[in-house]
Amino acid sequence: MAFLLCIFLVLLLTLVSSIFLKKMTNPKFNLPPSPSSLPIIGNLHHLAGLPHRCFHNLSKKYGPVMLLRLGSVPVVVITSSEAAEAVLKTHDLECCSRPKTLGTGKLSYGFKDIALSQYGAYWREMRKLAVMELFSLKRVESFRYIREKEVGLVLKKVSESALRQSPVDLSKTFFSLTASIICKVALGQNFNEDGFVIDQERIQELITEATEAIGTFTFSDFFPSALGKSLDWLFQRHKKINKVFEELDAFYQHVIDDHLKPEGRKNPDIVSLMLDMIDKQGNEDSFKLNIDNVKAILMNVFLAGVDTSAVTMIWVMSELAKNPRIMNKAQEKIRTTLGERREIITGDDLGKVDYLKLIIKETFRLHPALPLILPRETMSHVKIQGYDILPKTQIQINVWTIGRDPERWTDPENFIPERFTDSSVDFRGQHFELLPFGSGRRMCPAMPMGVATVELALMNLLYFFDWTLPDGMKFGDIDMEETGKISIVKKVPLQLVPLQRYRCGDQKD
Repeated sequence: MAFLLCIFLVLLLTLVSSIFLKKMTNPKFNLPPSPSSLPIIGNLHHLAGLPHRCFHNLSKKYGPVMLLRLGSVPVVVITSSEAAEAVLKTHDLECCSRPKTLGTGKLSYGFKDIALSQYGAYWREMRKLAVMELFSLKRVESFRYIREKEVGLVLKKVSESALRQSPVDLSKTFFSLTASIICKVALGQNFNEDGFVIDQERIQELITEATEAIGTFTFSDFFPSALGKSLDWLFQRHKKINKVFEELDAFYQHVIDDHLKPEGRKNPDIVSLMLDMIDKQGNEDSFKLNIDNVKAILMNVFLAGVDTSAVTMIWVMSELAKNPRIMNKAQEKIRTTLGERREIITGDDLGKVDYLKLIIKETFRLHPALPLILPRETMSHVKIQGYDILPKTQIQINVWTIGRDPERWTDPENFIPERFTDSSVDFRGQHFELLPFGSGRRMCPAMPMGVATVELALMNLLYFFDWTLPDGMKFGDIDMEETGKISIVKKVPLQLVPLQRYRCGDQKD
């Protein structure tokens, strides 16, 4: 029976594929250039390895606006700043929806979140909620004490390693730091305290598993729904997605239940804010929140807030370790600007050290945490650089390639923060050669919170400690190989030895 089902599905796939190809090659449209494709799978065979690198290599031959067919799904890949501006600014409204996939639908509670939901009245209300209530500059500032406290705990642990002259696993340290901050900001709870429903290590594993689930290939994503679901059932592709969803859902529910207790909302965290909004809703309100909305927002906060900030800090310290001249210059600038023998560095010091800002920009250029910003989907027919892009086409913008464009950047493969010294180029969505947070309507609303965390942690670690490589290692030995599904991190954990320059916080002589 299974064999006959496979034969039937293959025949049906061939028929659907041929119909789709005929539609896609309609001569009245000037479609973007495309690699040759195979029956049924289209161009899926070209995606062996990390997608952003596969797209990068293909774009060298087929240009900055390239059409791929992944199964029956048309995907346009954008690899130039000019084309990115056309999508994200000129045609932002027509290109601002999201594709539906099995993984994103499951983990977002049926697209009830902000990042993954389709464009429409619901998304506009959720976006407004995020910008005005959850991630406003005022709200980011209100969480400042949490960032400072958690960075202080990291400094204490690093100081202990400095006393022992033992290496620090900075990859693990940064993930732990961002997870701690997000737990306090989003949940009002600390996973280092006794009785927390899940331990720190498992939270980090869950975040990795969830991002992998979102990036996991399922047949439903690339073939018509009935056929794709049959293949997913046959090959059990949905099991991993369901498993991670169930564990995350139980975690969110436990936190929400704690907040529903009489004493549960003593902290102004994100869960408390959203539950208060639910309580204040009136019968006349057209837009109503429910518990699934709270869980969907928590999914956005955890997956984006923990992963991307940690990844950025790992790449910053990796590049500084590989480039001791830049490391020394950064430390000198920070220490000169802030003065010697400070015991604490706080949010008041953010933005004071221009050279650190240049380093962060250069890291965003070379190592964007999301090399492919979350895909968009066209809602109508648009033209991008003279090419016809049809409705229901996915658009993948490869910001990794744009950041290495030799027509935009001198020595694009080299880490040179000074390139931004007299440059107005910034990462806040107005300059399309540097897009770590995207741009336009779907730009990441939590950018201020992420940048504040990154800058505060790096400023402290570079001020209070000098950093050397473990015994026997040379600068050229640092492995910069990438890994990941959606966010791309250094494959080999970064380990450096701290040398205490100044005592910090509550350390005793």
